[in-house]
Parts: sequence; structure tokens; C-alpha cells
Amino acid sequence: MANNQGEADSTFFDRERDRLAREITAGFEDLLSSTNGLNRKLEEVLGMTKEYDTIAALWSSFANLMKQQPEPDAPMTDKACLELVVTSSGQPMIRKNHKYRKRH
Repeated sequence: MANNQGEADSTFFDRERDRLAREITAGFEDLLSSTNGLNRKLEEVLGMTKEYDTIAALWSSFANLMKQQPEPDAPMTDKACLELVVTSSGQPMIRKNHKYRKRH
């Protein structure tokens, strides 16, 4: 009788251990899935900020250009033209071009 009781306890222990191992495995799978989702969202956010860096650089160069004082000896008939150029590193830049002149 004692032997049967020990086997019953052992099987209960084995069943409980297996159940807990399944719960832990399911918990780790949920954690892995959630972590992968978070990683995808972070990659999306980082990709968006790279796009905004280019736009911010463009507006910054425009703001700096607008802050510049006009040249003191430039005649008033000069017509300044803003031109958008792309640098060798691929960044857009706005610069002032004085080659267009108004005829008298």
C-alpha cells in the first residue's frame, strides 16, 4: 500500500511539474512575442526620426540663410535667388545665389 501511495504522489508531482513547465514556456513565448512587437515599433520610430532629421536640416539651413545680413556693397538691383542643392553627403541645403540681376 505504501508503494502505491508513493507512486501516486510521484505521478502527481510529475503532472504538476509538467503543468508548471508548460505555463512557464507559454509565458516565455508571450514575452518573446511582445518583445518582438516592441522591437518592430522602435525600428519604425527610429526610421521616422531619420526622415525628420533631413527635413530639420533643410529648414535649419533655410533659417540660417534668412538670418544672414545682406552684403553692404551689393547694389540694390541685385536679385537674390534661393536655390536648393544636394550636398555630396546627400543632405539637402538651401543657398543664396546672386547671379540673377535686374536690368536697369
